[in-house]
Amino acid sequence: MTHHDPLAHPALPTRRRLLQGAAASVAAGALPHLAFAQDNWPTRQVRFVVPFAPGGSSEIVARSTAAELGKTLGQSVYVDNKPGAAGNIAMQDVARADDQHTIILGHIGTLAVNPYIFAKLPYDPNKDFKPVSLLAKVPSLYVIHPDVPAKNLKEFVAYAKTRPGRLSYGSAGNGSAGHLAMEYLKMSADIFMLHVPYKGTGPMLTDLMAGRLEASAIGAAAVIPFIKSGKLRCIGTGSTRRLPQLPDVPTVAEQGFPGFEMTQWYGMMAPASMTPAHLAKLSAETMKAAKSPPALERMSADAAEVVGGTPEQFAQFIAAEQARWQKVIARANIKPD
Repeated sequence: MTHHDPLAHPALPTRRRLLQGAAASVAAGALPHLAFAQDNWPTRQVRFVVPFAPGGSSEIVARSTAAELGKTLGQSVYVDNKPGAAGNIAMQDVARADDQHTIILGHIGTLAVNPYIFAKLPYDPNKDFKPVSLLAKVPSLYVIHPDVPAKNLKEFVAYAKTRPGRLSYGSAGNGSAGHLAMEYLKMSADIFMLHVPYKGTGPMLTDLMAGRLEASAIGAAAVIPFIKSGKLRCIGTGSTRRLPQLPDVPTVAEQGFPGFEMTQWYGMMAPASMTPAHLAKLSAETMKAAKSPPALERMSADAAEVVGGTPEQFAQFIAAEQARWQKVIARANIKPD
């Protein structure tokens, strides 16, 4: 008598496939519940990396946003300053983060400038990150030490032209927004000044107020208190209209340079590894946080214009800024060092 091995039954693979299909259907049916469970994200505190030293506009925008975002997300959001290499160190760090709880403050320098001044970047601004929201724009203010004999931009340009290469300006680093702003002014006014790069706005401001530098271009939020106290003199704003905080200071455009505009901008970026569901929640909560009354009040007091746009709007904005600054950098021949 022949005994048939039940495991060799020709119908068994079909049965197995049916059972596997049924299991898959059950799992698929459970997916909405899994997705619902994921709505609890974030499950722990969120690290918000700032690629610069404390003391600049980036700090004000990041902390104002983080404080309110922590309330809407239900988990604390802490700011982690990680300066160095024009923001490249922090960007590389966050590009590799896959913990779903690390985000970074994107900036004109790290997203629209560094790709065109560094021969090789340790990150790809467009592939390694996902835009979350454009948080704020901050006008650059052109300031000088009070000992410089100029009351406005016209007088400063005339003074600089009689001393080519003898005046120094500081910035938060090579390729920083302040560096770009001064080079943009130098090109427009046809003046020559020496650039002294620092590791952050804070240390540069210290030397500027001590008289070791003559000039700088700094985000309004970080420098308005020093202008109001008389420690620095503002000779022009990069905004399209005068600032309510400094109504007596004309724009650069008003002083013989029509069409001139220079603003720094800051937005939130997530690593490319962040899931679409987490990104969607982060974006929605970030827009709420940026436009909350406390954040609006804090940033408006520092002359920051709150934006709070969608990921798609921020992506389009980044692309436009990359196209703009690629041309300026090529004309000014800006190098990382």
